[in-house]
Amino acid sequence: MQEMMKTTVQPNKKQLLNRLKRIEGQVRGIHQMIENDRYCVDILHQISAIQSAINKVSLALLEDHTHHCVANAIKGNDGENAIKELMDVMKAMTK
Repeated sequence: MQEMMKTTVQPNKKQLLNRLKRIEGQVRGIHQMIENDRYCVDILHQISAIQSAINKVSLALLEDHTHHCVANAIKGNDGENAIKELMDVMKAMTK
C-alpha cells in the first residue's frame, strides 16, 4: 500500500529558501577552506555557523507547522495525531 504524501504551503517560503541558499554558500566555502588547507579552528567556526543557521531554519519550520498545520488539525478534531507527529519531530530534532 502506498502512503499518501502530505504537502503544505509554506507561509515563509521565500525567507526559508533565502536562508538555505546562504547555508549552501557557507558549505561551499567550507569545502574551499578544506581544499586550501585553512586553519582547522577557522573551519570549525564556519561549521558552527552552519549548524546554527540550520537550527534557525528548523525552528522557523516548526513554528510555521505549529501555527498552521497543528492548529488546523486541532480545529478539525485531529489534534491528537498532529500533536503526536509534532512531538515525534521535536524528539528527533533534539537527538
